[in-house]
Amino acid sequence: MATELTTDSCRLELLAGSIRQSVVRSLSAAGSGHLGGSMSSADILTSLYFSVLRHDPLNPAWPERDRFILSIGHIAPVLYATLAEAGYFEKDELLTLRRIGSRLQGHPGRDHQLPGLELSAGSLGQGLSVAVGMAIAAKMDHSGYRIYCLSGDGELQEGSIWEAAMAASDLCLDKLTVIIDRNGLQIDGPTEKVMALEPLKKKWEAFGWNAMECDGHDFISLLNAFNQAGMTTGRPSVIIAKTIMGKGIPSIEGDYHWHGKAPDKQQEEEFLKEILKY
Repeated sequence: MATELTTDSCRLELLAGSIRQSVVRSLSAAGSGHLGGSMSSADILTSLYFSVLRHDPLNPAWPERDRFILSIGHIAPVLYATLAEAGYFEKDELLTLRRIGSRLQGHPGRDHQLPGLELSAGSLGQGLSVAVGMAIAAKMDHSGYRIYCLSGDGELQEGSIWEAAMAASDLCLDKLTVIIDRNGLQIDGPTEKVMALEPLKKKWEAFGWNAMECDGHDFISLLNAFNQAGMTTGRPSVIIAKTIMGKGIPSIEGDYHWHGKAPDKQQEEEFLKEILKY
């Protein structure tokens, strides 16, 4: 088992590197967008789409597919890059990010007909409520699919998150797993200075969730956490993934100023080299 996890980890590292490169290229082409959170979440999405989720790029509407909800819609570039890497559409389309008429807008929109999207996301704090609704539907229909929702840590300052968390626990939605991109930063700076979240794990536990922490950049740690969540019955699970904003580009790691910035052409070349060396 340990050998299998190590082998899978190496495969996922290569995929994550390719996804990070695609994010940088698409943001540079667009001239705007959110780089920092896309980088910190890249390993989470890589784990999901290439090891955890049951999905079929050739049949995106497969009824028994697992559902992935991106609640932090502004990190759409990393979701688009992951979907392209998985074969939902050609990678060349990533360079149309944010253009008029493109299927790849700054926030995901199902109305643009891009395959693989489960939610039109934008306003923070809403994704978990949608995921809870999907988990209720799965339970009522006795379906086997699971629902995964990725939320940002700054997003947890939204009250709607905690209303949904309370409902999920009360309804024993054990097919629901929330992943928190805990990079500790938001657009105005450190989360603990803007509005403190800690003790975060204890808060989720107090709401009746199976809460766990993991290294959000270590694939073995991530896969073990997803495995534990999958075996939990009677209550929903939350994985608090400790990450670093800008991960993979050492020159910008941990810098909240890159929350909503895109690289210019010179920075694109520099960042791509950094990712290849990482």
